[in-house]
Amino acid sequence: MTSPIGWLKKPIGCDVMRLSDTHLPKGIGGPAYDRRLVRTGQVHLGVGAFHRAHQAIYSEACLAAGDLRWGIVGASLRSPQVADQLNPQDGLYSCLVRDGMDSQASVIGAIGKILVAQQNPAALIEAMVDKDVHVVTLTITEKGYHLDPATGALQMQDPAIVADLAKPNAPATAPGLLVAALAARRARGLSPFTALSCDNLPDNGGRLKQAVLDFARAQDPALADWIERYGAFPSSMVDRIVPATTPDDLTQFEADFGVQDFGLVKTEPFSQWVIEDHFVGERPQWELAGAQFTQDVAPWEMAKLRLLNGAHSALAYLGGLAGYQTIDQVLANPTFERFVDLLQDEAQSTLTAPPGLNLASYRTDLKRRFKNAALMHKAFQIAMDGSQKLPQRLLATIETRMTRGQDFACLALGVAGWMRWQASLDQQGEPYEVQDPLAAETRALYQKGQNGFEKAASLCSLEAVFGPNLSHDPRFVNAVGAALDALLQQGARASVEALVLREAAL
Repeated sequence: MTSPIGWLKKPIGCDVMRLSDTHLPKGIGGPAYDRRLVRTGQVHLGVGAFHRAHQAIYSEACLAAGDLRWGIVGASLRSPQVADQLNPQDGLYSCLVRDGMDSQASVIGAIGKILVAQQNPAALIEAMVDKDVHVVTLTITEKGYHLDPATGALQMQDPAIVADLAKPNAPATAPGLLVAALAARRARGLSPFTALSCDNLPDNGGRLKQAVLDFARAQDPALADWIERYGAFPSSMVDRIVPATTPDDLTQFEADFGVQDFGLVKTEPFSQWVIEDHFVGERPQWELAGAQFTQDVAPWEMAKLRLLNGAHSALAYLGGLAGYQTIDQVLANPTFERFVDLLQDEAQSTLTAPPGLNLASYRTDLKRRFKNAALMHKAFQIAMDGSQKLPQRLLATIETRMTRGQDFACLALGVAGWMRWQASLDQQGEPYEVQDPLAAETRALYQKGQNGFEKAASLCSLEAVFGPNLSHDPRFVNAVGAALDALLQQGARASVEALVLREAAL
């Protein structure tokens, strides 16, 4: 797949100016507030498309309401791609909200500049030490926390963590960068910032706190005590579908609005952010854009992980194997739509809805969102980093049902879909690259078995994904093995159809 950043080397239109404070899209214009007066109150680590279509939009509402303290400095931990996209555009980018045939565009000015940690970690640390910065938010994906999935502790033997501990003034990981900034704030007599995780992880605030404290304790126990006493790590739940921007999207935007925008993001109308109300010092009034503050994020996060993300992952693997490119295409098949209903039935039985969340209505809305063809949300994008996502999206639900003596046929087929995905070859014989930090290991384990049962048993031995309980539970291994064997013999569509028919007969 061609990355939009590649177009920087080949301008779409030679005579078309690039988006900036002085070159704005026709018919849209720019932010209504004076960007020259905006102060930086936030730093965001992992400034990809999701942040730009989600948290930055909430901060934009604060700026638009006249509170100019909450500008954002964004940071990429590794790649300079987003910096190359946004810095030449004065940090500006457009957000397209698409729903069916309708599309609405706006220019977002909340991000002032993008730093690249790998190029200049000192500059990023200094940005987080600024006395006006009160909040550091993160979307670094599951693998960015460097936590042991079995214990939840920081992986102290991880080469990246070992390297950061050896050079604490030039770290590369999120835990190392946060601890370096917090240490500098302590040395200057400043209070800690609030570190707010926005990743799809249960208890993401607790996990971030664990990573930071473990790193700090290995470096300086007194610093860890200071962070634990005075810092804050609230949990949050984020929800918005943000597909990858394509070169065609960039071309169409230029044709429609007369400027090039290499930072363009596209998304759906729906957006949700539920945040634990536990901050150090000041915070933005994100509720102006609809954020919900609560004392307990956990039931919201669990409902989203198990109903939305769990279904998304199962559809991505099974639908992708069946030859579908996007999630709306998968749901256009009535059999797959019924499969989602059954999978969510299994998941819903493990949930307790928080006040204000009607699970039946939530599921109806999810299906409508999945069917939004304007998003073109690719199965391949959702399938990325599956080894990091599987535990909270599908495996935790299975464990709960197993403790209650309940079956988990649909969830097992979703897990088997992930296993079959490791073959790097769909049912049509088309190859693809498995993008996952454990890809080499999972592929080797998959290839050890001769049939579905053997392949499943081999992969289930990977405790980094399945944990010690499921790895050695014959009920789980056999159920997933049977599902994988069906996938190998019949293919994804026939396997889903057989399961749906079998459930209908019960």
